[in-house]
Amino acid sequence: MEKHLPILRLVRLFTGIEEDAIPPMLNCLGARTKTYRKDAFVLHAGSRPEGLGLVLSGSLFIMHVDHLGNRELRAHIPPCGIFAENFACAGNAEMDVSVIADVESEIMWLDVGRILTTCTNACQHHTRMIRNLFADIARANLLLNEKLTHVSRRSTREKLLSYLWAESRRQGSTEFSIPFNRQELADYLCVDRSAMSAELSRMRKDGLLLAEKNKFALS
Repeated sequence: MEKHLPILRLVRLFTGIEEDAIPPMLNCLGARTKTYRKDAFVLHAGSRPEGLGLVLSGSLFIMHVDHLGNRELRAHIPPCGIFAENFACAGNAEMDVSVIADVESEIMWLDVGRILTTCTNACQHHTRMIRNLFADIARANLLLNEKLTHVSRRSTREKLLSYLWAESRRQGSTEFSIPFNRQELADYLCVDRSAMSAELSRMRKDGLLLAEKNKFALS
């Protein structure tokens, strides 16, 4: 586990925890790692995760597919991100989404039951981790609310502008990259890809933005 310390120091779950305290905590929390190839299912809809996952390398998509096969991209989990924490903390609730590897990804799994049950070995660090966990769950809920704001817009143009301006504010620049290709962006905004591509072309002609693959510049 020592080789993972540089990336674990950047994971919000370990914020405020001294580096030399992390290895014994990982042992206490039953940490294990597994590598998933691109497009592999990390978790399937209908499963009941007992642990939360940390992305050590690579990235993941959280995807919902309805009974008609319609895809909705709920979230993108980058390196240092955590996932499945809300389902695991809800008493192993059944997932209504799948987690899929965007690229080959290495995941560390931690036992949520051990996180939520304080121990006698490093209670100060353990208590901090619990606070960090619930802060991360709150942050994930805020991002979901933000997504709902985007997809609730009436037109494809309004959805695109809502999302792109939110990304611009988040990244502090009117020139930025997004973690989605065109199909993934359409799935995230719950719109048809062809219609979205046509709307992006019209927005370029109207002088609202410049777009090249996943790079955008807003006017």
